[in-house]
Amino acid sequence: MKTILLWIGRLAGLVGVVVFVVSLGLRLSGAFFLGGIPTGTLFNAGVGAMVVSCLAYLIQLVEFRS
Repeated sequence: MKTILLWIGRLAGLVGVVVFVVSLGLRLSGAFFLGGIPTGTLFNAGVGAMVVSCLAYLIQLVEFRS
């Protein structure tokens, strides 16, 4: 379980950062939509994925202390 939470945290963090950077780049270039999805929604999805990553790391640290 410890390893699974660690990898969920890593994967969610990576996905969150990628989505965040893509949405930021699109918005700075003047685009408001990516395939019908507003860039603000992409930004929020990226931040949400990073929050999930932080929570997975926190649970892993608290529940599986050595």
